[in-house]
Amino acid sequence: MWGKRDDMVVHEREPFNAEPPPGVLADAPITPVEAFYSRNHGPVPGTDRDSWRLAVAGLVDRPLSLSLSDLRRDFEPCTLAVTLQCAGNRRAGMAAVREIPGEDPWGDGATSTAEWTGVRLADVLAAARPTGRAAHVAFEAVDVSPLARPAQPYGASIPFAKASAPEVLLAWAMNGRPLPAAHGAPLRVVVPGYIGARSVKWVRRVVVRAEPSDNYFQAVAYRLLPPDADPDRAGPGDGLSLGPIALNSAILRPADGTSVPPGRTTVRGYALAGEHRRVARVDLSADGGASWRQAELDPAAGAYTWQLWHADVTLPPASDVELIARAWDDTGALQPESPRALWNPKGYANNSWPRATIHTSPRP
Repeated sequence: MWGKRDDMVVHEREPFNAEPPPGVLADAPITPVEAFYSRNHGPVPGTDRDSWRLAVAGLVDRPLSLSLSDLRRDFEPCTLAVTLQCAGNRRAGMAAVREIPGEDPWGDGATSTAEWTGVRLADVLAAARPTGRAAHVAFEAVDVSPLARPAQPYGASIPFAKASAPEVLLAWAMNGRPLPAAHGAPLRVVVPGYIGARSVKWVRRVVVRAEPSDNYFQAVAYRLLPPDADPDRAGPGDGLSLGPIALNSAILRPADGTSVPPGRTTVRGYALAGEHRRVARVDLSADGGASWRQAELDPAAGAYTWQLWHADVTLPPASDVELIARAWDDTGALQPESPRALWNPKGYANNSWPRATIHTSPRP
C-alpha cells in the first residue's frame, strides 16, 4: 500500500498510518522510501504537479505565487539528510503504563531519515520581504482531516526565527526521487529538529503571521496536556505546544520479545537529539540496569539526523535478558528513566529509556 514494504506495521489504512519493523531501521543511516514511516490525518490527496502553485502571503510586502518550475529556477537547490520523528513515537510504552484511548500505539518505528531536496524556506521568505511584525510562519496543506473540530485542511506553524534558519526546506524530492504522494507530493515542508507534525505535507500556502497558526493541529492537537486533562475537552492554547524533539533513543535489534542464541550478540539502535543538539553518548545495559557499557556511535549522515549505535554483549543461556539503553546529549541531558512520569492523555513525547526483553535458548 502506497509503495510500502509488505511487512509494515499498519495502524490504520484510512488515514494511512504505518511504521516499519524496528530492525529495518538498523540497516542504514538513510531509510529507504518504502520503509519510511507514514503519518497522516486524512486521505492522501490527489495533486497535479503541473498545475500546483505555492502562495506566500500574510505579513509580507511582496506576496508570491510560485510553481515548481519557479522554485527550481529562482532559488538555489539544497539537499539535506534529516530525521523526522512523530510526536507519538513510542506511544506503546506509555499505553503500557495507562490506557490511551483513540490513539495509535506507535512503536519505535515512527522515526526515519531521508535525504530531502528542495529550496530553503528562508530564501523564499526573503523574496517575499516579511514585515517587522513577522513572528511566526504558518503552513497550510490541501489534505482535509475529519479528525479536526471542525473538519479542516491540515496546518501548523513554527517561529519565524526557525523558519528563517538555513536548514528548513520546501522539498520536492526524497532520497533522490520525486516526492511520493504519501509523503507530500508535490511539495512539503521539512523542519529539522522539530516534531514531524510541523513538517507539513502537500503544502499550498505559507503565511507569515504575528501569532502562531490557529489551525486545529497547532492550536489544539499536538499539545502536551496535564495527566488529569480530558483531551476531548481541550481547547485552543491548552497544554504546552510541541516543537523541538526531546532527546530519544530506541533498541532496534534484537527486538523486544524475540529469542536469540546465547553468547556474543550485537545490539543495535538509534539515538536522536533535536534542535541543534547532538547525541554525545549511548549506554547499554544487558542486566536490567545493574551495569552499563558505552555503545559505539556510527557516523551520522548529517547535522540534522539520528545516530545509529551498536554494542556487543554476551548473553547467558536459557535466560530472559532485559536490555536497556539511555542516551546523553552534548548539553549533559539524559533521557528520563521511566514513561510513568511522562504519561499524558495523548501519549506524546515518550523519550524514556527504551527496554527490550529477549530470551536466550539453552546451549545445545
